[in-house]
Amino acid sequence: MKPKIHPDYHETVITCACGAKYPTRSTRDNISVEICSNCHPFFTGKQKLIDTAGRVERFRRKYKLADEKK
Repeated sequence: MKPKIHPDYHETVITCACGAKYPTRSTRDNISVEICSNCHPFFTGKQKLIDTAGRVERFRRKYKLADEKK
């Protein structure tokens, strides 16, 4: 690597709004994020499936009938 053209790469901490901290290495000093894997609904299992106009139920009925015909 050529000297004096690359940014400094040092240890830093990523801080989430929920209070979780993750040590890592970066060219930035402080990294703050709004949401992380500890508080994101997808990763915590709190995400709910939103059924718009009965699409999920209609899908289940359609393929239930297809299974019964076989």
